[in-house]
Amino acid sequence: MKRIGLALGGGGARGLCHIEFIKVLDELHLKPSIISGTSIGSIIGAFYAAGFSGDEMTALIDTISLRELTRLLDFSILSPSGLVKGDRVIEFLEENLPAKRFEDLEIPLKIVATDFWNREEVVFESGELIPAIRASISIPGIFEPVNQNGVVMVDGGAVNPVPMSVIHDLCDFLIAVDVSGTNAPPKRNKIPSMFTAVMTFFQIMETSINREQRAIFNPDIYLRPRLENVQVLDFHRDDEILASVSDDVVHFRKELTAKLEMTSRPRVRNFLDWFRRSLA
Repeated sequence: MKRIGLALGGGGARGLCHIEFIKVLDELHLKPSIISGTSIGSIIGAFYAAGFSGDEMTALIDTISLRELTRLLDFSILSPSGLVKGDRVIEFLEENLPAKRFEDLEIPLKIVATDFWNREEVVFESGELIPAIRASISIPGIFEPVNQNGVVMVDGGAVNPVPMSVIHDLCDFLIAVDVSGTNAPPKRNKIPSMFTAVMTFFQIMETSINREQRAIFNPDIYLRPRLENVQVLDFHRDDEILASVSDDVVHFRKELTAKLEMTSRPRVRNFLDWFRRSLA
């Protein structure tokens, strides 16, 4: 059996659709040997690595009302470094994520954050799990950066939006999910708002990084659903986001099945060649 690697990219609310692709793996009774995640990908990846199925993650989302979701985003107009403090996200993870350390996970997981001042990638793979997630989701301007052991860290998307590189050598079959999304210009090509301009700038930057990473690491399957005009904080649109990738899910199931079958055929051919030679 091929060792499957799953790299889950960052994109705020757009990353909820990671769950739909995980459901395909569940349906096919496939489990990754290694998972990596950036930002929202680190959250989904942690729940998956801790033993949650795709359906169980959907059920968890369904228990969160719009009012509770608003409370999770603890906005602070007084903070000079971010709109959201992030304390309530930590509380949510502590209450619902069964694993508290990387060592407690059923599947190995690597989480990517960014060392802000040194402009370097930070990869977490051992020790406390929730602080690593909190570092990875620190979208500049949205979540306050965190200071861990003297290192100021922000969202991993600044250096590695779809962290294929950190697991490429640890698997035989690599699946990468890019949820950077797309923005359709308005009918009148007007100047964007400050928030839209900043968030779209990050999307442009991530798209450029992802293009380079994809060329270097050449994943076996690269998924990039359109996720048109979905903003990073649009978590209230969860049903719409999940439904919007239905065609991508169908394509993923077909491509995954076909490629896994194809990779197993050489063994069959090798055996038949050996069998024919033995009869000669």
